[in-house]
Amino acid sequence: MNRHPLIALPALAACFLVIVAATAYTGANHDKPGPSAAKARITPASSPSPKTIQDPRPNLLLIIADDWGWPHAGAYGDDAIHTPAFDRIAREGVLFTHAFVASPSCTPSRNALLTGQDIWRLGTGANLYGQLPAQLDVYPLLLQQAGFRIGHGGKSYGPGSLNNRDQHPAGPGFGPGINGFSRFLDEQPDDTPFCYWLGSSDPHRPYANNAGQDAGIDADQVHLFSHFPDTPAVRHDIADYYSEVQRFDRLVADALDQLEQRGLLDDTLIVVTGDHGMPFPRCKGNLYDAGVRVPLAIRFPGGIGQPGSTTDALVSLTDLAPTFLDAAGVTTPDDMTGRSLLPLLAATDDADVEWRNHIVFGRERHTSCQEAPTTGGYPSRAIRTDRWLYIQNLEPLRWPAGTPFPERALPLPHRNNIRGWLGDCDNGPTKFTIYTHRNTPGYEHHWQLCFAKRPTAELYDLHNDPDALHNLATFDGDPAYHEIAEELQAALTQYLLDTGDPRAEIVLSAPPERTVAPFDTDPYTGGVPTHPGQQTLDRYAPQP
Repeated sequence: MNRHPLIALPALAACFLVIVAATAYTGANHDKPGPSAAKARITPASSPSPKTIQDPRPNLLLIIADDWGWPHAGAYGDDAIHTPAFDRIAREGVLFTHAFVASPSCTPSRNALLTGQDIWRLGTGANLYGQLPAQLDVYPLLLQQAGFRIGHGGKSYGPGSLNNRDQHPAGPGFGPGINGFSRFLDEQPDDTPFCYWLGSSDPHRPYANNAGQDAGIDADQVHLFSHFPDTPAVRHDIADYYSEVQRFDRLVADALDQLEQRGLLDDTLIVVTGDHGMPFPRCKGNLYDAGVRVPLAIRFPGGIGQPGSTTDALVSLTDLAPTFLDAAGVTTPDDMTGRSLLPLLAATDDADVEWRNHIVFGRERHTSCQEAPTTGGYPSRAIRTDRWLYIQNLEPLRWPAGTPFPERALPLPHRNNIRGWLGDCDNGPTKFTIYTHRNTPGYEHHWQLCFAKRPTAELYDLHNDPDALHNLATFDGDPAYHEIAEELQAALTQYLLDTGDPRAEIVLSAPPERTVAPFDTDPYTGGVPTHPGQQTLDRYAPQP
């Protein structure tokens, strides 16, 4: 597939991440088996850095947003949102149109990014508020062992406990926002490369009332996924979300300014992305593109074959850890399932790089919100090609976003026995609107798509159905769909077996056998969205 220049693309939903590294380093090993091996080779930067760095390896800066999904950025063609910093990274680097998280939940997504591994290899780290096993390597600490100075600011690992680790997996904390990053840079030696994680809690809920309107965002122009009802309340909810994406983009701009002021910008690799989709129904916590597809742009002076280009290659955020290690000349551990993106960055044509033709992701427990006595979540696995999405729901009798009957939900003793209400979906006007209109003619399908129980198998033709609304796993009388589903399920199963998924054998059975996996018994220590009260819901109910 040809590499194409940066152009406006159709809009969907989005989140942010940024990585920064100094002058390109060519000592990395691309001989690791798999499709990351490339024919292209990265060349050194064409002009000298204004700052003399004795160590030739790049600095690495990661800036990541919280709940920002694809494609809510100007670079993706969303004209209702203003993201000049992200757009600059894309314009001066490479924009990725098909970047995916390992799981659409904060803790497992970030754990997978840190380790470069699929979530089912992370023990209880596959769950929200799960613990990341101490024996698992994380890229910042590997870089520290290789002589890098490391640190973080804002939201990085988690949420979860670090009681089992002697050191924070992202390094010492320097405080949130640009002030923390500035302090880190103030203390940075000239002759030592650094690795920094700059995290934000934007655009995570809750949002200030009318934040979008106050930011000048036109609610009539925001992008709506097809599973959202088109009402003023929903549009203004999305506009409020856009306002926090824009605030995150200002953090990215401030980080670029800090690097420019210190003469480090052109010595730096920059990656911008998010940890999963937007905090709305059928987005965050779901394996559709609205939940797992994220914005991603990388700027790497001297390491970009065609600045300002766009690639459609299927990439995972598990690829970032191998990318950082590769850029630093550090050997990637064999247990990392991700692959370095440096060959894709260096290429001028995707066809020059041997790359994967599908990507796999999954989910385990988000919150604890199923009906008692179930302690697990809604385990699912999925395989995505450029056209097809196949999902296997391993516990189809459970509720995909948690039970809508709070009186039946598992009580949380550590939170005064509160009970979740559709607890895998954050509360907000869009959720309340879909719930209160669930029996309203013309609106029932929004409820069915977002919150109703789902079949074991789902198959979507994303070329003709980009929002994954029409499940073809029923085959609609067409045997071709049955054949496609079988091929995708076989490829998914083989990948899960090859990567040691404890649930792989369940995927082989149809319907899945009910079993208990290690993810199901891990105690949940977080909170859960609860019923907001009838008075709140009445504000979003259909009017007579």
